[in-house]
Formats: sequence, structure tokens, C-alpha cells
Amino acid sequence: MASSVFSLTSTSFPHSKKDLGLYAFASTSPLSARKCERAVSRRISCSVVAPQQSERKSSATGSVKTAMTMTEKILARASEKPQLSPGDNVWVNVDILMTHDVCGPGSIGIFQKEFGENAKVWDREKLVIIPDHYIFTSDERANRNVDILREFCQEQNIKYFYDIKDLSNFKANPDYKGVCHVALAQEGHCRPGEVLLGTDSHTCTAGAFGQFATGIGNTDAGFVLGTGKLLLKVPPTLRFVLDGEMPPYLLAKDLILQIIGEITMAGATYKAMEFVGTTVESLNMEERMTLCNMVVEAGGKNGVVPADSTTYKYLEGKTSVAYEPLYSDNQARFLADYRFDVSKLEPLVAKPHSPDNRALARECKDVKIDRVYIGSCTGGKTEDFMAAAKVFLASGKKVKVPTFLVPATQKVWMDLYSIPVPGSGGKTCSQIFEEAGCDTPASPSCGACLGGPKDTYARLNEPQVCVSTTNRNFPGRMGHKEGQIYLASPYTAAASALTGFVTDPREFLQ
Repeated sequence: MASSVFSLTSTSFPHSKKDLGLYAFASTSPLSARKCERAVSRRISCSVVAPQQSERKSSATGSVKTAMTMTEKILARASEKPQLSPGDNVWVNVDILMTHDVCGPGSIGIFQKEFGENAKVWDREKLVIIPDHYIFTSDERANRNVDILREFCQEQNIKYFYDIKDLSNFKANPDYKGVCHVALAQEGHCRPGEVLLGTDSHTCTAGAFGQFATGIGNTDAGFVLGTGKLLLKVPPTLRFVLDGEMPPYLLAKDLILQIIGEITMAGATYKAMEFVGTTVESLNMEERMTLCNMVVEAGGKNGVVPADSTTYKYLEGKTSVAYEPLYSDNQARFLADYRFDVSKLEPLVAKPHSPDNRALARECKDVKIDRVYIGSCTGGKTEDFMAAAKVFLASGKKVKVPTFLVPATQKVWMDLYSIPVPGSGGKTCSQIFEEAGCDTPASPSCGACLGGPKDTYARLNEPQVCVSTTNRNFPGRMGHKEGQIYLASPYTAAASALTGFVTDPREFLQ
């Protein structure tokens, strides 16, 4: 992309205050001292919108000889170390472990083998088990996985097991939530300054809350189940400074596709990706979750956004657990800086078969598509459906290809039927979708994002071309190995549904 949009700065040495620009904390003036003040020495409860601000200390982990990044600080506190540097290997105390129906049975099996059939988990209130991937299917093995989770949770008296028993009517299951990464946030399990691990690569989504969140394998999860600890290597941090007013036709999905296209799928391998800047500060929590969700598509170990008043407001009423946010020091060492002028970006897609196969949406206007899929942890949140509804409303037209809608959670499903879309005269998303000729919103789950059994709703069972708000477009990802998946924002997905071709949403939003 043009240098006016993007620039890279090597940062082998500590930054000066001028170089850092205090981007993570300024919403108008980068050097605003008022915005730079943070309180890291006090703990914040869910009843507080934003903590009383005082001059930020250099660290909450003790005396510091060298400044640290946010990720380094979180891991230092979790390992009870005063100082950490990239490459250090430390035993980390885990605040939350999440697993689901795909990896849960394997993790449980390893735990029972290594710790004993009658062993108890390290903390029944710090384990969150969320069936979500292969739920609404007649596949016996998929259903058995949920049964294994249920039996284990009953034996262990697990506090946070979001069970589902009636597959014919998801609303008959008050405990069932849906997609784990969205449910974790909605149920208050994501808190600034904590360590959250999950047996899913997109656990990095929770970094939007200013915490260290990353995916782990079944063996590691089995060990955490028994000890509450894990040996982790401290990653170096890449900083992504996103500044400028967000154009009305862009969403966070465009921003992360821009970044992945810039650094490639290997560009952040085992590195932390910290997102700062005035654009990031303007994003709501769901859009920040989209940013962090796809860092793993660049090889990232974790993604993180500094906690602020937007974070605290979202957490109000969701958790009673006190939390303490941490922030990168002014002189912290970043492996590299990537800077973007967001005001100059355009709607993007990732062409088959890689998330870094970036192209402008308008460059793909001749690509005929067979279907559109709006859903997943990346693109199935309330704000994602609101965005799609905005495009349908602005066009006043009907879709030209089958358009599948899969809400991430029960709460999102209810939002589609209850929250009026701004500027619609009181219409809800569900009403707008019906008028546009979309399929009725499906039962909340991961749906066809991971393919799944052949009876999975909206699965690609034929070699079709699909525009999708999901996060991966590898061969076979959504089912058929010859399927062609174009990753896009909800704006672009909705615009494409209206034309039957990959379409720049500015056609309907301007």
C-alpha cells in the first residue's frame, strides 16, 4: 500500500516519549497529558465505569530496571516476577481456562491420565466450558463430545458449564450461550490484566480487554486443569498504531485484513500484537474483539488493546471479580512499529486461500459468488449484524444469492429481534433481513465456520464461491475442499449479497 497509508519503524531501542506519541491514551491530541494518566496501582470492580485517574506508575509488578510492554507486565505479574524480557520462560498462574466440545474431551482425557481418574481440577470456578462448535447436528460422535463435557462438569462441580440438551430448540436451554469467544466476553470472564488460556486458536479475541489471551493445545490444557499453571515463553511485541477517523464504510475486519496483508501470515509468529492509536480508541468492544480475533492469522501469540473507559463500561454488571489493568511503559521496547492512516484505507477482502491474500473489494467486482455467510466469533456479533442491516436498509433491495445468518450467541440472537437499527424507523435486524430476503437467523453456534458434519447449517457441501465474515479461507475450511472463500467485513458481505458479486460497500453506503 502507499506510504501515506502505512509505515514501518524498527524499534530495537527504547522509544522516546516523542516517538511513542502516547498513542494508546490520546483520543484527540497524541500528547494530551490528561489522557496519558492511568491508575495501575488500584483494583477496579465491575461497578466502576472508569477508575479515578492518577499518574501512572511504571509498573504494578515491583521495582523495574527496564521498561516493559503490556504483555510483558501481565506475564510478569502472573509469574510473580518483577521483570521479564522477550524470550524468558516462566511458570504463569492462569486466571481462566476455557475449553469447548471439540478439544474438551481430549483435554479431560489427558488430565485424567496424568493426574488420576479421581483427580480434581485446580479451581472449579476458573474453568469455563462452552459447547459451541458441533452442536446442531445429528452426528453421534459430535453429540457424544457434549455428553463427555456434561459428565465431567457434574463430577467436578464446575461452576461455569454452559450446557445444551435440547438440540431442537436452543431457546429451551437457558444455560447454553453459543460461540465461546463471544460468550466469554458477554458472561464477564474477560478482564484487564489477567491471563486467559483456551483450547482454541481464536482465544486471542479476549486480548481486546487488555489481558493476555492465547490458544493452547490439549496437552497443555490437561496440565492447566491439574495445576492452574503453564510454562510460557514471553513474546516480543509488535505495535500497530492506527490513527485517523474511521471512514463510514470501514469496519475492524478491514483493519485487520490490511494488517495481515501487510505483514503476511507469518509476520507475527510468536509475537504479541498491541493495537493503539486514536482509531483503536474510537472502536467499541466488539470491534476491538474483531481486531484481536485474527492476530493468530498472522501467527501472533496474542493480541492486546489497552483497557480504557470503553472497556470498563462494557464490563459493568458482567463481573464481580476485581481487576487491575496494566499498560506499556513509555520507554518499552517494541520489536517494530507499524503505523496506518486509517482515513486512507478502502474496503478489503482476503481472496482464497489465505487470510493474507489481500485485495481491494472493488478490484474483485467481477468475481461471481454463490452465497454469503454472516456469522462466527469474528463476524457474528451484534454490531456485525447491525452493520449488515445498515447496508440492506440503505439499498432497499433484496439479496441475489442465499444469505445465511448465524448469530454467535443466544444474546446476539435476541438482539436481532429486539434492538432497533438506527435510522430504520424502529425496525430490528430480523425485520430488515426478512425484507431483504435473507435466510432466517439460525441457532447460535460456530455453524459452518469450521465446516463440521455434513448436516451443519450453511456448510459448503459443494464447490461454491462464498463471501464470509469468518476468519479463515483455507481449502476445506467451511466444508468442501474446492470451495472458494472470500473473507470480508459485514458491510462488504451484505453488499455482495445484494449484487451476487464481490462488492465494495460504498456502492450502498455513499
